[in-house]
Amino acid sequence: MSAPVVSRRIVFSGLGALGVAAALAGCAGSGDSDGGSDAKVEPGAELAATGDVPVGGGIVLTDEKIVITQPVAGTFHAFTAVCTHQMLLVTSVEDGRILCANHGSSYSAESGDVEGGPAPSGLARVEIDVQDDKILAA
Repeated sequence: MSAPVVSRRIVFSGLGALGVAAALAGCAGSGDSDGGSDAKVEPGAELAATGDVPVGGGIVLTDEKIVITQPVAGTFHAFTAVCTHQMLLVTSVEDGRILCANHGSSYSAESGDVEGGPAPSGLARVEIDVQDDKILAA
């Protein structure tokens, strides 16, 4: 019985397919279904002052990977600041929407739900406590 003959065309076709697969894997997100909610903040840690968060807007805490919103006066919400599209940080909060200028995704500042763009899912909620004029990690 003789060994099968493998042509150069077959070898190079296989290598090309392998290269395409590797390139596509590199473009994929991390697969973290909860929006990359690796925000690790000690409970009780002060995140911001209530006066730092504009009504109808919010702030992005890049080190903590948390976005804090104030959709209406006196109501504060917090979510992971990691966009669910490609796990990049969201960039701003404007007009009641959390925006990711990287690829155009947007989320509700009230619920964290997707409102537009390529993001496949909403932002994970982050628990906070508001005490006097301080917003604390829960």
